[in-house]
Amino acid sequence: MAATGHFTPGIFKFLVDLADNNNREWFNDNKSRYESDVKEPILNFIADFDERIESISPHLVADTRTNGGSMFRIYRDTRFAKDKTPYKTNAGMQFRHEAGKDAHAPGLYLHIEPGAAFGGGGVWHADTKTLAKVRQTIIEKDDEWIAAKTDKGVLARHTLEGDSLKRPPKGYDPDHPLIDDLKKKDHFAVGKYTEDEVTSPDFIDQWTEDCINVSPYIGFLTRAVGLPF
Repeated sequence: MAATGHFTPGIFKFLVDLADNNNREWFNDNKSRYESDVKEPILNFIADFDERIESISPHLVADTRTNGGSMFRIYRDTRFAKDKTPYKTNAGMQFRHEAGKDAHAPGLYLHIEPGAAFGGGGVWHADTKTLAKVRQTIIEKDDEWIAAKTDKGVLARHTLEGDSLKRPPKGYDPDHPLIDDLKKKDHFAVGKYTEDEVTSPDFIDQWTEDCINVSPYIGFLTRAVGLPF
């Protein structure tokens, strides 16, 4: 068990204050708080999780680089957004597959936000080719898919979420017994965390255990797109 926790209530306090003062002047005046309460704890968490991630899959990556690594940037891309506030009011980490080039490859995700922390894994907003592979594998290996999505460990904390098409995808039998799964555009297992859980001394232990428990689901999706897990 971890001797000390990674996150303090300061991470939530900073994000609440940022939501109330989402401008560059305030952020620059409080950048030391961001560094000490958000950025450094996240990077330490990623570094410590790197020692554990192989117990989930040797093909998942915990990367402490501040640019292009597991930690999402606090800065929003406002180029095409109506909302021009410059900063995200949450902190995110992705632990993607070694073969993945972006956040949409199969992997794990941890989201820290006041009153709305969650974590999990799967495939989110995949492209057309990736979804086609997942759908075909669900059809060809339906028993394995059913076993993965109904696994007691997977469902102990997580719910299976994601957007779905209103109609069956083109070329698929609308009467297929797994049509609801074939209509999905996302396949993602989501588990919620309280602020007390996130700031507890053993949160990284809990997160690791939850990731191990959800691995049958993530493993199926990863192998479905032709990657080792």
